[in-house]
Amino acid sequence: MLTGRKILLVEDEAFIAMDLEHQLTDQGAIVVGPVATLRKAEDAARHAEIDAAILDIMLGRDEVFPAADILRDRGVPFLFHSAHAELDRIERAYPGVGLVQKPGGPNELMRRLAALLDARAAA
Repeated sequence: MLTGRKILLVEDEAFIAMDLEHQLTDQGAIVVGPVATLRKAEDAARHAEIDAAILDIMLGRDEVFPAADILRDRGVPFLFHSAHAELDRIERAYPGVGLVQKPGGPNELMRRLAALLDARAAA
């Protein structure tokens, strides 16, 4: 489902980043990152050639929303992945963008990411 797709992975927790990177590569994706800071996330969102992104909301003390705004402006689909999310706030600011709660299983995240990419391809 993800074979050959370039996925930006923004995650500041090393263990989670490594696990997600492994899951993505097992699905055939090409991982861009992982990146762990807002500055690097913004740079990658602005310049990297990617098909989609997985964004942890809290990067240390920073929120990932400036990078999400760049992706949205570029038309790059993304999912939020967080344990610290205020669902109502995200739904208002980013309607239609999915949120997978931590510690949700990686299968759910991979399934939702594949569906996101399929929907984009069908559009």
